[in-house]
Amino acid sequence: MARVEIAEHALADLERLFEFLAADDPQRARAQVLSVRRALALLADHPLIGREAEDGRRELILSRGRYGYIAKYRWLAAEDVVLVLAVRHQREAGYSEE
Repeated sequence: MARVEIAEHALADLERLFEFLAADDPQRARAQVLSVRRALALLADHPLIGREAEDGRRELILSRGRYGYIAKYRWLAAEDVVLVLAVRHQREAGYSEE
């Protein structure tokens, strides 16, 4: 089982997404972010579940209702670590600076 680590930048992304949703519905915001965190935990058992992306990175698609989120991560096989690099909403144009 791999260890899942969430980079500081990805934690900031989760906080940004929470704050955006919490402006309208704090309970929904909490539920969404917890749902994303649970999905990221699946990477411990299935580090290659995400689709291939650039530079050896992968993207995990997280469906949540009509829309969802995308988590960019890298599996460091030698260390058996999954490093979550960034998280964004599917409707966002791209990832914020990594």
